[in-house]
Amino acid sequence: MNITDVRVRKIAKEGKMRAVVSITIDDEFVVHDIKVIEGEKGLFIAMPSRKSSDGEYRDIAHPINTQTRDKLQKLVLEAYDKAEDVEE
Repeated sequence: MNITDVRVRKIAKEGKMRAVVSITIDDEFVVHDIKVIEGEKGLFIAMPSRKSSDGEYRDIAHPINTQTRDKLQKLVLEAYDKAEDVEE
C-alpha cells in the first residue's frame, strides 16, 4: 500500500480538532474525513467514523494493524506540519 496523496484542510476554530485530511491510496482509492486531533500527548489521527444507534462511534475505515496505523499517522502529521496555516 502506498499513500500517493495527502490533502490537509486546517481548521481555525476552538476545540481539539486541528484539521481534516483526505488520503489517496495507490492513486486508486480515497479516504476522506481523517481528523487531526490535539491530545494530551500531542497530535494524533482519528479515522472517519459514524455514530451508531447505541450512541457509540464506530470507524468506517481503519488500518488493521499497528504498523499500518503508525505509517499512516506519520505521513498525515508530516503533511499537516507542511500545510499552510488557516487565516483567522
